[in-house]
Amino acid sequence: MLMASGADTAERQAIELRQNFDELTENIETDAWKQSDLARLYVIKKNPQILDEYNASEKKLKSIELKLEKLQDTGASDDELALLHDGLKIIDALQDEQQAALTSAARGEDAQAVALLYGMPYEQELERAQTQIDRFRQILDKRVIASVREATKKSKALRTASEVMVGLTALLFLFVLGFILKRRVLRPVVRLSDVVHRLASQDFAVETPNFNQIDEIGDMAQAIRIFRENGLARQRLEKERDADWAIRELLARMTQRLQGCENFDDVINVAELFAPNIAPGIAGRLYVFDRDPWQMRCVAQWLSPADDEATFHPDACWAVRRGQSHPPVNGEPDVACYHLPESQAESALCVPLIAQGEAIGLLSFQNITPENAPARAYLELMAEALGLALANQRLRDALLEKALFDPLTGLRNRHHLEDTLHTQMTQAMRNGEPLSCMMIDIDHFKSINDRFGHEAGDQVIKNVATIVQRAAHDGGLAFRYGGEEFLVLLPGAGEAEAHACAQKIYNGVHALSLRYGLTEIGPVDVSIGIASYPEHAQSDNLLRAADVALYRAKELGRSRIVSFGMLEAG
Repeated sequence: MLMASGADTAERQAIELRQNFDELTENIETDAWKQSDLARLYVIKKNPQILDEYNASEKKLKSIELKLEKLQDTGASDDELALLHDGLKIIDALQDEQQAALTSAARGEDAQAVALLYGMPYEQELERAQTQIDRFRQILDKRVIASVREATKKSKALRTASEVMVGLTALLFLFVLGFILKRRVLRPVVRLSDVVHRLASQDFAVETPNFNQIDEIGDMAQAIRIFRENGLARQRLEKERDADWAIRELLARMTQRLQGCENFDDVINVAELFAPNIAPGIAGRLYVFDRDPWQMRCVAQWLSPADDEATFHPDACWAVRRGQSHPPVNGEPDVACYHLPESQAESALCVPLIAQGEAIGLLSFQNITPENAPARAYLELMAEALGLALANQRLRDALLEKALFDPLTGLRNRHHLEDTLHTQMTQAMRNGEPLSCMMIDIDHFKSINDRFGHEAGDQVIKNVATIVQRAAHDGGLAFRYGGEEFLVLLPGAGEAEAHACAQKIYNGVHALSLRYGLTEIGPVDVSIGIASYPEHAQSDNLLRAADVALYRAKELGRSRIVSFGMLEAG
């Protein structure tokens, strides 16, 4: 390998030498032509700057020639060096003629200077210098290519010889090792080694050899038999443990997914996905408890359970009655749940979903056999996770309802208005669409409260809210803004459409005939202020414009509709 490396080094050196000579000869060729052109140009134009450039080029050419002379002992042949020296001599002679021409030009003998530099002898010498340099390159190229080929051939030969030597050494080592093993290892040890190898690869079905002699071989065989029996037991336990861990991971993953559920449908989807994997081969249903009507309702099922009963009374399930899994022990005589078909009475299990001490749902499993029965604890853990998720979802829905909707009227509240207004305004600005806002106030509402009481006032608010909701139902959003004030957003509606909707609300309220008990409350009227984007207001003051219009309606005597555009016209 070292010899092959030496051949590679020789190859690289030959190429580097070729590059050095090629670069220097190219520079000489370029500079010689440049210097000739400068001399000719100076003879014609007599520009001192051209003369300075010529002198600088001459120094550079001398420097390159010195570098070439230093490379004579770096591997170039005598013929190559002779060609190169001839070319350099011709260039030096050309420089002498250039100097003579420059001297003649300095003395004012322009005709003689032009004859020297533009004559046929000068052109022939210039071409002869070019020819010498080109021949030098060709000979150098041939020699370098030959050197590279020779070095490559030598490197391949040396590398092949090295690989053959390594292969022969390896074969010799294997032969000696095989001879020693064959002569020194006994047959029982070979058989025991084969058994140990198969046991090490978890092949516990292998039969161990029966060596009963009282010696080291017999002791080894006895130890291997014990190892195999322990391996079989460990393999069985590992399978049980892996299955147990798989179910635990599924339960943990299901719990994580339930924590990320945003709505009731998400919980149902998670249950349908994970239940058949936690209890493989076991059909089942998920029921939830409804209070109105009072029933257990099926919301999910998997693996095609028997019977298609979607609802049943909660008292028909003993697990819901007891608040515990039923039956307590599978296979033991016990009362069957009444909602199960008779064919599944002996192979079913019901697990209630308990949250805060109350049953809110039920997991019903069918086709349970001793072979496929999962650990009851895992089914109860699954029921616990689903029960908690359903309870949290119901609590979340209730809190969301209270946070975003007014309990008296069912309309969206003021907190909901802030987010909705920002969303609708952003959409209107992006799409270049109008957005109108109506503010509605019940006239003389304090007088109604004072004369008939707050319950009568609440009845008036609810009736007016119904009319507002009905008028805005097609494309608007109705809010209870506070007290006796309401607000309606009309996306995509301009001032004319908003005025039409306001007129509908005004007429509907004016036509109300309200009674509280036996007492006639009397007529109810509203004042309405309208503002539209972008006609009357910008994105940040739409509500303010509608409020100003409502205030003007009250100033004018109430019971009327005022648009912000009317204020601008006034």
